[in-house]
Amino acid sequence: MPLDTDHHRKLYIDGSWVEPATDDTHEVIDPTTEDVAARVGRGDASDVDRAAAAARRAFESFSHSTVEERITLIDRIIAAYEARQEDFARVIALEAGIPVSSRAQVTGPAEHMKVARDLLRTYRFETRIDDTILRREPIGVCALISPWNWPIQTSVIKLIYALAAGCTTVLKPSDATPLSALILAEVMETARVPPGVFNLVIGPGRVVGEAMASHPEIDLVSFTGSTGAGARVGEVAARTIKRTSLELGGKSANLVLPDADLESAARWNIRRCFFNTGQSCHAPSRMLVHRDQLERVLPILVEEAEAYVIGDPRDPTTTMGPAANKAQFDTVQRYIHIGLDEGARLVCGGPGRPEGFDRGYFVRPTVLADVAPDATVAREEIFGPVLSVISYADEEEALALANDSIFGLGAYVFAGSEARGREVANRLRAGRVCVNGAATNSLTPMGGYKQSGVGRSMGVFGLEEHLEIKSVYGLPEMARELPELVR
Repeated sequence: MPLDTDHHRKLYIDGSWVEPATDDTHEVIDPTTEDVAARVGRGDASDVDRAAAAARRAFESFSHSTVEERITLIDRIIAAYEARQEDFARVIALEAGIPVSSRAQVTGPAEHMKVARDLLRTYRFETRIDDTILRREPIGVCALISPWNWPIQTSVIKLIYALAAGCTTVLKPSDATPLSALILAEVMETARVPPGVFNLVIGPGRVVGEAMASHPEIDLVSFTGSTGAGARVGEVAARTIKRTSLELGGKSANLVLPDADLESAARWNIRRCFFNTGQSCHAPSRMLVHRDQLERVLPILVEEAEAYVIGDPRDPTTTMGPAANKAQFDTVQRYIHIGLDEGARLVCGGPGRPEGFDRGYFVRPTVLADVAPDATVAREEIFGPVLSVISYADEEEALALANDSIFGLGAYVFAGSEARGREVANRLRAGRVCVNGAATNSLTPMGGYKQSGVGRSMGVFGLEEHLEIKSVYGLPEMARELPELVR
């Protein structure tokens, strides 16, 4: 283990490693072997009190730091982070089963830090409308609650934009992936982040998460996770009228038009849907194809699904590791059985572990065809390598199927031309739409429609999630020295 074992039982509060208020510990299970990988200490509501108080004290000075000071701080964080990338890769393989070959999990966070840093160089915290000054000021203390499927990148995106805005933070990682969060705390310590600006409290959501969401000294809660858990965060946070930023579930559709490159659409769909063992809220887990093309597309999907190298995530040749934990493994198995019981045709994969595996939370990459639009596997988020293929008769039906979901996080279109792709993209109810497999851009906002969430992260929109807006009147000469607000 590259992590200092002395820190396994500790929290990071007010610039110091401290003992939790309780003697409670949590076993971190290696999903590859099902063995105990580590035991970490768990905090409780009193630890949240300590962390929130430290963050509130630090806010008094950090909120008045200059842009140049925050840029310098982020540069130090980037350097400290990049020095630990190999440690992060090894630890997330251990605690979440994410292959070390999945470099985006560890290189992506540094790139997001650089985007936030560079944005600070051009962002106008003061503008004007007519003779009125508009100030954007840090909102305050931010509670950051991160998931296990992207344990470092999600934490870093939340953290770095909060710091860029001048806010102070309390981070709670998932119970399943606390080891990488401990390394992140070490990074912050190495980077000399001022005491209280970053705090880490490990513990169960029903205790630590609830305390954070309800805490009167916390001004914003940024949560990524399931829609059900997000609804609870929003409900609790509303009692103290705090801002919430919620990135929740998804059941994204990939709408393949008849004039699209069918093979490219199919191969991309498998790669994007099964990336990270299918544990992605943006996964295109519904593929909509014209009924006349259904039988043509299935062999391509099978070929691409069977190309995955399933194995130990610490092996650099592995391209698909296990599900992150037993609960998720059981959930995926349950959904596969439900899909078959409800009449879906098994094209490849299916229940149980892949051949040759008798332990570990490994899942067969599974493609289901003849899935009815109202089937459970077509409507509920599975969060595993399971693709539901749904056929349609015409474009209007395809659009209706794509939008017929409580979710609206992502959507995908494959079309024969940009004009056709844009026409369909404009009619999809989702926060992000990618045409013909286009990559997303870390400068652009991420967030969802409907029950996929509230608010946006990344880029200028992510920065502004952490800012309040103040109008200042009666200073016309000073106002006229500022640029006019452009929107």
